Amino acid sequence: MAMRYFLLIYNRAHQHLQTVQEFGDRDEAGRAYVATERAAQADAGLEIVLIGADSLDTIRRTHGQYFDAAPGRSKYLDAAIVAPKPSPAPC
Repeated sequence: MAMRYFLLIYNRAHQHLQTVQEFGDRDEAGRAYVATERAAQADAGLEIVLIGADSLDTIRRTHGQYFDAAPGRSKYLDAAIVAPKPSPAPC
């Protein structure tokens, strides 16, 4: 499957994904990322992310913190925190 590029703009202040743009061309995605970063420099409340993957569904799975209902939390991190820790080996 061909690589796609996704430019995400996450609004930290409102804790939601503000914009998703999809690109098929890496160079075009890179230029859009740089332009978006420059435009958002004055707004520290925005997080600009460029991710390459085969689909938006993959990005939803790998970067769930931008899509999950619980703002700022990743279901993958939550699962790691809840997982029991192994008992230490006896001395």
